[in-house]
Amino acid sequence: MLEKTTRVNFLFDFYQALLTPKQRNYMELYYLEDYSLGEISETFSVSRQAVYDNITRTEKLLESYEDKLKLYERFQKRQALTDQAIERAELHDDQMLLDQITRLKELD
Repeated sequence: MLEKTTRVNFLFDFYQALLTPKQRNYMELYYLEDYSLGEISETFSVSRQAVYDNITRTEKLLESYEDKLKLYERFQKRQALTDQAIERAELHDDQMLLDQITRLKELD
């Protein structure tokens, strides 16, 4: 469950601008603010089922964006390569390279 939550949070970070305000609100409350379906349904005066359906559809939509655009996949690959570069720079005690890698990581 934690893996799914982490993945959805990353996908939401990358693709939230493509969602409707309602989709963004539900996802923010559910995944970022840790609201329950019942709490969200009370906030928006809708049924729990309507909230659940909206969140489920939005998760599928986020996955569909990722299938097409691959922003999260590329991010993960960059992170892995950056971590490898840091290990190598530390092994060779190259502070200038470490500083450059740190600046690159800050761009993400």
